[in-house]
Amino acid sequence: MPKLNLHNIEGERIGELSLSSKVFGAKVNEALLYEALRRGLASWRRGTASTKERGQVRGGGRKPWRQKGTGRARAGSIRSPIWKGGGTTFGPHPRDYSYSLSKKARRKSLRCALSAKFKEKKILILDRMDLKEAKTKRMASILVKLRSGKKPLLIIEEKNEMVRRSARNIEGVKVLSPNSLNVYDLLSHDRLIVTKEALTRLEENLG
Repeated sequence: MPKLNLHNIEGERIGELSLSSKVFGAKVNEALLYEALRRGLASWRRGTASTKERGQVRGGGRKPWRQKGTGRARAGSIRSPIWKGGGTTFGPHPRDYSYSLSKKARRKSLRCALSAKFKEKKILILDRMDLKEAKTKRMASILVKLRSGKKPLLIIEEKNEMVRRSARNIEGVKVLSPNSLNVYDLLSHDRLIVTKEALTRLEENLG
């Protein structure tokens, strides 16, 4: 069974915690991680790129010259795609890039990402993170004591608004709840800092 040290916000070791082997000891499936990451990035694409075809470009209703006798190529509209100022052939149009993975695959991809972080020794468990007021300076001091690195990902319980407000102005730091955890954020951040309460919720969701 995987085990990690338990720390307080001063960075001191205060105990040891056993983790779920199903969540933090799973075999890492790189193909599934790639597919989950690709799905996440695709769902965030806005898909608003748009071009006009020849029928949508203003003007060009009159035939520019007669069909025969001029010595020039036949032309029916100055808005032809081969003319400057003409329409675009096969250009992009607004679309939805998102696609779905099964619930089973999504949960398995999160277990793979968490297991990869555990194997890399990039997970830190806190007994709690309680702040009486929202202070960026206090949060920065805590992260230094925890040796969080440049891009830590904090997983906290949803009701902890003081931590969110304290961390939002610190570059590289992101705060998520267990229910909003995703593969992209897990893989793109250097270290994962999880409170004991959030860890319990994670294991309930993914176990």
